[in-house]
Parts: sequence; structure tokens; C-alpha cells
Amino acid sequence: MRRPTIADIARRAGVSKGAVSYALNDRPGVSPLTRQRILAIAEEIGWRPNSAARALSGAAANAIGLAIRRPARILGIEPFFMELVSGMEGVLSEAGSALMLQVVGDAETELSLYRRWWGERRIDGAIVVDLRADDPRVGLLQELALPAVIVGGPTGVGTLPHVWADEAVTVTETVGYLAALGHRRIGRVAGLPELLHTRHRDTAFRAAGGTFGVDTSEVISTDYTGDEGARATRTMLCGASRPTAILYDNDIMAVAGLSVAHEMGLVVPRDLSIVAWDDSPLCQVVRPPLTALTRDIPAYGARAAALLLEVIAEAVGGEARRAKRRGVEVAHPRLTPRGSTAPPLA
Repeated sequence: MRRPTIADIARRAGVSKGAVSYALNDRPGVSPLTRQRILAIAEEIGWRPNSAARALSGAAANAIGLAIRRPARILGIEPFFMELVSGMEGVLSEAGSALMLQVVGDAETELSLYRRWWGERRIDGAIVVDLRADDPRVGLLQELALPAVIVGGPTGVGTLPHVWADEAVTVTETVGYLAALGHRRIGRVAGLPELLHTRHRDTAFRAAGGTFGVDTSEVISTDYTGDEGARATRTMLCGASRPTAILYDNDIMAVAGLSVAHEMGLVVPRDLSIVAWDDSPLCQVVRPPLTALTRDIPAYGARAAALLLEVIAEAVGGEARRAKRRGVEVAHPRLTPRGSTAPPLA
């Protein structure tokens, strides 16, 4: 079936295409009765505005862009992004705006995508995730004057508005808790090393070791998958000075670590304590249930989407300057102790 057009509406309503255009764009030039009849016919035949034509007219795209530079297979197993997106969607749907999500393979593809989205007026703004050190996206978005909000910060964001949480507080709290239980060697299975938040967590982790007088020198970077989490866990547990507690950067790797401990004949938490970053149902259904770092990820996504809608409105109203360098701090993740942490075996 071909897409309904303005000409189809005009023919059925017995009016000119110009009159249909006036009615659909809520402009004067037709009577209220004719306008009502045209709108009813448009709804009946399923007419929708053409996005290219809307772009040429300068109308809003009513869409927000989100590009994720991660392997698609990882997105299918890591709950964080889907929960973040669910929070964004709740805000955007109420505002009548859609989320345009695209997975990209490399930095240049992502930069080209922003240029194309903005040049073709496919989006009104963008939400940026996985901030990197000296991130080229920051400079490009500022240059394009594309309304954008970064999920991350507060450093490395340039003049762009951002939503962030002080994860150093969380890391310090977690290391302090494990130290209070009696652990003296604590390992960390980290995520992608190029991500700014991974570096911030690494720095905070090592600093917390000095604060509490424990060894936090062993950090292994991974790609967030269960396979990599298992590999890193084996490496740590086979070492001469194996840790008695391990902090993982996501729930999938923590569960994989739990399996490796069982495989090696270790009892959790007697022989090894495990802490997972970002609580999830998966952390709660394994045995023992995993101690986790809990935060409201959908609320995080919702706050980012709400801030972006504010930035877009200000840009449309000529108040873009007020939107610059606006940082919104949300609650940092909180430690939720469960059965996977306990004092180490003496």
C-alpha cells in the first residue's frame, strides 16, 4: 500500500491541497468546519507528516538521538542500558518525542552520525553516553550547536550540560565496608579502560586502599562480558597473593566470578567475598545473593531526558547560553549488603 498524501485528503474533502496544508499546519485560511473535516479524513486514512518535508520547513523533528558505541551482543546481556533507555522513554513519550537509538562500531561512525542526524534535522537533540578521555564528541557537538546532554562527568564535558553521580563516594564506601569486615587484599574487575568513569573508579579504588590500609593494587580491565569477567577472576584467584574480596564493574561479570569461585572449590563468602556494581534481579536470584551497588537507573535516564528537553526549549527560545555547563548531580549508588560478603576465613 502506498503512503497517504495531502492530495488524497484534498480529493476526499473536496478542497484544494493548499487548504489541506493550512488545516494540517494549523494556519489561518480555512473555516473551522473545513479544518475539522480535513483533520478527520487525515486521521481516517492514516496520513502522517513527511519527515523530509518537515525538515525543509524547519519544524521540530520530535526525536532524540542516542548512539551507543558498544558491541550489540553486550547490549543484549547488560541491563544498564535498557534500564537507562526505559527512563528516557518515559519522559520523552509524555513529551511526544521519540528516541532514535543506533549502535555504532567506532568513533568516526558516531561522529558522522551526529553530523547527519543534525544536518538532515532528524533529531532535536542528543544524549551522549560512555564519555571518554579527550572525547571528540564534546567538541563536535559544541561546534554543531546541537542540543546535547552527557550522561557522565563532571569533568571532560566541555560546556555541555550533564547528569552525573559521584561514584568515588561509592567506591570509598565499598572498600571501607570490606576493610571493616577484615579484608586486606581487594581486587577489582573493571570495565573498558578507555571510559572516563572506569578511570575515575580505578583512581578512587586505589586511593581508598590507602585510606583504609588495604591492598587495592590489582585491577584487571575487561569488556564487561561474562567471559572476560570469568577470565579476570581466574587470573586473580590463581595468583600468589589472591584477593579475599573482588569488586566487579557489572552484575554479569560478578555472577561469572561467582561461578569461577565454585569451579575452583572456593566457598562464597567464606573464601571469597563478591560485590557487583549495579544491582539487578540477577544479583538477587543466584546463591548466595550478591552484595551490590544499587541505584535507580531509570530515574537517571529520566533526568537526562528531562534536562535535554529543557535545553532544546531554551535553544528554540534563543536562550541557549543559559543551558551551557549545567550539571545535575544525582544520587550515587548505595551499597546493599547480601550473602556474598562476610569476614574472610582467618
